[in-house]
Amino acid sequence: MGVSGSGKTTLGTALARRLGVEFIEGDSLHPAGNIAKMKAGIPLSDEDRWPWLANIAKVVSAAPASVVSCSALKRAYRDRLRRGIGPRLRFVCLKVPRPELERRMASRRGHFMPPGLLDSQLATLELPLGETDALILDGTADPDTNAETVFRWLGSGSGQGATGSPMTSTAKS
Repeated sequence: MGVSGSGKTTLGTALARRLGVEFIEGDSLHPAGNIAKMKAGIPLSDEDRWPWLANIAKVVSAAPASVVSCSALKRAYRDRLRRGIGPRLRFVCLKVPRPELERRMASRRGHFMPPGLLDSQLATLELPLGETDALILDGTADPDTNAETVFRWLGSGSGQGATGSPMTSTAKS
């Protein structure tokens, strides 16, 4: 989870590969109207996001095991996913400094999310502090290193929050 450009797809594909499960690109589950709004530079409202989150929950619930990318910016969105998917759901939040987000978004080609919407996403973002099923990682760290950190967290038996700190950082390689 995280704002656009935080590395959700990159980490998600690395983690899915590490776990040997399907990767689901949450952006591909947006209704056409949402994509059109974002392409036009119009931020999504809560009302726009509810059907998308319901679709993600439906697709993930049908998979025996998967990794899905999803911004899940607000606690209310994560709560909706929790209700729809159930207790096996875990969140990994990628925290990235604004200048790096801007650099990443400016370098992307063919993505419907324009850099101009970064402000609205950052304003909407509620970090999952205190949410026991969420881990916050440094999104500028090596994706394979982050995937290994998540793999160990999930395999610890609890997968319940970052140990000892709300932020688990990994060193850059």
